[in-house]
Amino acid sequence: MNKRKILGIAALAAFAMAPAARAELGELKVAQQYGISYLPLMIMEDQGLIEKHAKAAGIGDLKVSWSKFAGGNVMNEALLSGSLQFASGGVGPLVTLWAKTRGNYDVKAVAAMNSMPLYLNTRNPDVRTVKDFTDKDKIALPAVKVSIQAVTLQMAAEKAFGEGQQYKLDRLTVTMSHPDGEVALLSGTSEVNSHFTSPPYQYRELEKPGIRTVVNSYEVLGGPATFNAVWTTSKFRNENPKLYKAFYDAFRESIDMINKDKKWAAETYLRLSRDKDSVENTLKMLNDPEIVFTTTPNNVMKYVKFMHKIGSIKVDPESWKDLFFPEVHALPGS
Repeated sequence: MNKRKILGIAALAAFAMAPAARAELGELKVAQQYGISYLPLMIMEDQGLIEKHAKAAGIGDLKVSWSKFAGGNVMNEALLSGSLQFASGGVGPLVTLWAKTRGNYDVKAVAAMNSMPLYLNTRNPDVRTVKDFTDKDKIALPAVKVSIQAVTLQMAAEKAFGEGQQYKLDRLTVTMSHPDGEVALLSGTSEVNSHFTSPPYQYRELEKPGIRTVVNSYEVLGGPATFNAVWTTSKFRNENPKLYKAFYDAFRESIDMINKDKKWAAETYLRLSRDKDSVENTLKMLNDPEIVFTTTPNNVMKYVKFMHKIGSIKVDPESWKDLFFPEVHALPGS
């Protein structure tokens, strides 16, 4: 056997033994929750934006599966089990999982999704402030203790009752999806007589005589704040850079579409959600200056610092950037 043939065989053997380049996932699983705050994800699904950007990146035949969850806590469990690649929800579940997974899954946010006020509404005529709640009241929210509504209620309780009293109202809370909480509050018969929710549910509730707002999250925070974000694991981002970028680019495009044509966005939301509200009311909501679709984190650190102070998380980040992947670090976040 001549030397050239021996070298050729050796090269083939080395090629066969070399590890194959790791292929990116062929299916992407994304989760969202209920309400107009998730409109960017609804548009991404409806318009096939992830598939569009994946194809542009050279990834063909990508399957994108979508699911809905009532709260971020259940979604987080799915993310850690590997049955979900992107979770979405309020700042509370994001911060909780970020702190819990440091040094292992290293979950971080892809970007913020919006800034919106959250209302705690009640039909109890005796309740004017949080100090008026008693054991006769039940407050529905997406997830007891960990949802952004639950954390905001703890902040409001501390302001009302003093240091160390942040959990005073937790015993009155029950976990319900936004639609179920709205039905319970408006029924007039359910033991749930209060609902800490989000747009559009909070506004519809206030249309019924006798329903009033007890807590506004913007008043608790001292200004506008991020409501929702999207997050994933560092492992997924590192192993699937093209898919991650495709998702991020699709996400930004969907937000641009909303801000460019809010009438179209209102019509799209009603079509996809099958909400019976009017285009006029939905458009009015989207034009509300307090409701903003943006990837820029806003006042996230106020939630983080509070959660660290009361012991909900053990890690105290120096900056909001510690909780977000680098793609958004140039934004004027807080």
